[in-house]
Amino acid sequence: MLLLSRVIVRRLLHIERTHGKSSLRVLVIGSTSGVQHLSDSLRAQPMAGYIPIGAYLPGVEPDGRTAGNLDLPVVGRAAEAAEIIADIEAFAPDAVALSSSMQLAPETIRALGWALADLNIRLIMAPALTDVAGPRIHTQPVAGLPLIHVSTPNLEKGQRFIKRTTDILGASSLIVGLSPLLAVVALLVRFDSPGPVLFRQERVGTAGERFEMFKFRSMVVDAECRLEQLRDSHEGNEVLFKLKNDPRVTRVGRFLRKFSLDELPQLFNVLGGSMSLVGPRPPLAAEVERYDIRAHRRLLVRPGMTGLWQVSGRSLLSWDETVRLDLYYVENWSFLGDLTILLRTFKAVVSRHGAY
Repeated sequence: MLLLSRVIVRRLLHIERTHGKSSLRVLVIGSTSGVQHLSDSLRAQPMAGYIPIGAYLPGVEPDGRTAGNLDLPVVGRAAEAAEIIADIEAFAPDAVALSSSMQLAPETIRALGWALADLNIRLIMAPALTDVAGPRIHTQPVAGLPLIHVSTPNLEKGQRFIKRTTDILGASSLIVGLSPLLAVVALLVRFDSPGPVLFRQERVGTAGERFEMFKFRSMVVDAECRLEQLRDSHEGNEVLFKLKNDPRVTRVGRFLRKFSLDELPQLFNVLGGSMSLVGPRPPLAAEVERYDIRAHRRLLVRPGMTGLWQVSGRSLLSWDETVRLDLYYVENWSFLGDLTILLRTFKAVVSRHGAY
């Protein structure tokens, strides 16, 4: 009854917030870029219940560059506590969010906090930490300062053992349970077009180590040779080549891709240790050459058959969004997180969202 009631209440809350109700109207304070970044982040998660309705730019001079970059009404630009409080009281938001880029003295922030408490307006502090969550964050008060401690992202020996054991048991069970389907798909691929059943391709794994990834062949044999001819028709993001109506895809291959059945042989990669059930997408060497320092952190863990990229839109995502999701996984790995992604994968495969 408790679980069912929470599901019902959460669903009702999501419906309310979809229509802009049951949410806090937030005034964002900071520099122009800081306000825009924070407001964009809040809008990206409407189910969190925060709706940016205004911007406050303390000490920022009104000119065309700053005003033109914002898509929020500017409530004020004062830097003194009394003026800021008066403007906030007149605007009457439900909450005030201070971005990490704000140029306010500690005394001003303290006075602002007292005044907001008297006005029954929530105060939200947004540090410059991105994609860090869960048990890695600890708050410890020191000399009146609420210091935020962020632990180093790494998998301890016990966590590595749990993840690897899960991979071995999961891959073994799936190979045995899906063996009839694997046999049927292999026969379909074999008789649909000339060529081998499996497609083998070199990918980059943990710490840049190369490995051979297996897939059921979904394209014609000379697909790699014809790639350059299709570069101008590219429909993917800045790094990943994607084409919705790729002429190289076979008739059976198109069906396999819709339901991600071509990925099933990667279970043998998982069993061999070069891949995991859950992790970042395994990149090509040519893609890794275009990585920046941030994207290279994707290689800290084993690549996976599925991951946040797989369940969040796949080919529909931009490169920045793909990297952000993968880095979030690397920075915040947990066993329950892996289980959640595996459950979401089934829904993503059935819905075929972003698959082509």
